[in-house]
Amino acid sequence: MAVNGKRLAVYVIVVFVLYVIITDPEKAADYVQIGFQGISDAAKAVGDFFTWLADGAH
Repeated sequence: MAVNGKRLAVYVIVVFVLYVIITDPEKAADYVQIGFQGISDAAKAVGDFFTWLADGAH
């Protein structure tokens, strides 16, 4: 049952993404930019954390 729910969730997300891309490409581009910015910020935070650890966690 959990597999069917997971599969349904993936289908719903894919349909939503396709709908947004087709109906409003500019908004879809904004979402992609926001997503990449979030990934970039998270990677920077992880890098800062490991730098802090390497420096002796002061």
